[in-house]
Amino acid sequence: MTQSTELAPVVVGTDGSDVSGLALRFALHEAQLRGTGLRAVCAYDFTASRTSSLGWLTVPDSHDLDTQMRDATYEAVAQAVAEAGQELGGAAVEVEIKVEPGRPSQVLLDASADACLLVVGSRGSGAWGRLTLGSTSTEVVHHAHLPVVVVPSMTEAEPS
Repeated sequence: MTQSTELAPVVVGTDGSDVSGLALRFALHEAQLRGTGLRAVCAYDFTASRTSSLGWLTVPDSHDLDTQMRDATYEAVAQAVAEAGQELGGAAVEVEIKVEPGRPSQVLLDASADACLLVVGSRGSGAWGRLTLGSTSTEVVHHAHLPVVVVPSMTEAEPS
């Protein structure tokens, strides 16, 4: 059974990291509980790598390269969503995947303009990391106009 998409979706930031996988599973489960859709968002900036030098090889400034990298990123996000869905089981959720250029916090804030919840991961590590959030999660928490859940990494969640 596919859930209604008339309700505001749950938005999750994903970048392929382990902690974004935790955030993705949390967001997918929350979408199931709320009976709404999921919008998985990955922000990127490939411009730094388009003209960089890799040893003797210089990566050309190519629109085709951007397209290939964006498509590969989209496929990676789609695979992560599918794996999270298999792991969780439960009700089917309609999923929208967005791979957008820009600063991650701004892309997430824009993508969550019509959402009911925004979910991001936190990459803090060690004692200091437990006291701070990453730059993206901090910006999102301070500028969002909707509830935000920051999912800690497993190392942050474990007691010392």
